[in-house]
This record gives sequence, structure tokens and C-alpha cells, in this order.
Amino acid sequence: MKTKDLGNKRIMSENIKRHLSQRGLNVKDFSIEMGFKYTTVLDWVNAKTYPRIDKIELMARYFNVDKSDLVEEYNPIKEKQSTTKQILDNVFSKLETNRQDKVVSYAQSELVEQNKENLVQLFPYNVKEKLSAGTGYGYFDDGNSDTVYYNKQYDYDFASWIFGDSMLPDYPNGDVALIKACPFEYDGCVYAVDWDGQSYIKKVYKEEKGLRLVSTNEKYSDKFAPYSEEPRIIGKVVASFTPLEK
Repeated sequence: MKTKDLGNKRIMSENIKRHLSQRGLNVKDFSIEMGFKYTTVLDWVNAKTYPRIDKIELMARYFNVDKSDLVEEYNPIKEKQSTTKQILDNVFSKLETNRQDKVVSYAQSELVEQNKENLVQLFPYNVKEKLSAGTGYGYFDDGNSDTVYYNKQYDYDFASWIFGDSMLPDYPNGDVALIKACPFEYDGCVYAVDWDGQSYIKKVYKEEKGLRLVSTNEKYSDKFAPYSEEPRIIGKVVASFTPLEK
């Protein structure tokens, strides 16, 4: 019970009126049924005075609610939960033992199903070499890999760690890049590029004499990979993510 609500005449008034309205009672009829003085109840309803604890207990018993439902500020969510529990408790108490066992068994099976539904499905990704989002990183496949997990499934050909900060904010250091093997398609798309023994994740623009590799982080200058050095588009970056704990 909230201390600040104790003795609050407005809260008491609103709660009494709400319970009277739910039962289709007026102040006069209620005061007669309870054996209370009409003017006393009228003062409670008009928030002029506050009932004694014994009167609160009698009203709570009459309305079939907890005393806190009269004393504390009305909370419809709490009321719904309380009403549902009261119904369940009332029905359960009237069942024979063997039927109570069935109810408990059913409730437990429902809880198991609910927990299963609330589980987040995680998809595994086999992450291999690092791809640079910076100055460049050696590109090779030595067979070493890490298995990481994410809650979405993508169509991709291979996954690589992102190394560096040149493609911030979209591709942070330590994230996983998912790459779909394909040739160059459009200027400005983000590709994984193999050039001079190193690999990069960059926006790529095809020019007359080579590929221009552009970072999204303005502190990095563009790089130019001339065709004479045989830069190769590894594939298009189709997604990236921060791995989730399994």
C-alpha cells in the first residue's frame, strides 16, 4: 500500500463512486444496505471526510475487493489482474482434487509452450577472414573461422569480420559483413574488394582507369585501385550485424 495514498479523500471518493456505479447503486441505497448514516457516506463520496478503518474493511468486504482497492489510486491493469486471479482462485477451490490436478497440469504445459514461443531463434553464421573498413587487411582463407549468431536469416555466400572504422556509422568495427558473390552492378554500392593482396569494404565507383573506393567516414580519403593492378570485386555487401550472445 502506498503511504502517500493513505487518508487521501479524493482517491477514496473516486473509488467508492466507481464501485457504486459498477453495482448500479446510489449513495442512499448503499448507506441503507451497509447501515451507515446517509450524510456520512455522502461526505465520503464528496471527498469531505475520510472513513475510519473499520468502515473501510466493511466496504471492502461488501464490494468483495481488497482494502487497497478503496485506499489506493485506481489502476485498471491491476484491477483486471486481480479480478482474473479471483475468478481462477474461486473456480479452482470448487474443483475436486483430481480436477485440480488436471488444471495444474494444463497450466504447466501452457507455460512451457509460452516459454518456447518467447524464445528468440538465432541463426548461425560461419565468419572467416577480416575485411578492412580502414586501410586494408590481408585477404586469404586459411580455414580458420568463428561461428556467431543473429536473429535474422539472410541469403549470402560468405561472412567476414569488419576491421576498422572507415565505414562508420553503417559498418562498425567488429561487426559481421554478409557478402553475396556477384560482379560490379552499380556505382555507390558497398562491395568487398580484393586489391593488391588486401581486402576492403567500400563504396565503389567504376571509372575509366580503375575503381574508386570511397569511405563513409569523412576522415578517410578515397582510394584508387587502377585496373593495371587487377582489383577484384569479391561481392556485394548485402547486410551486416552485431553478433548476439547465444
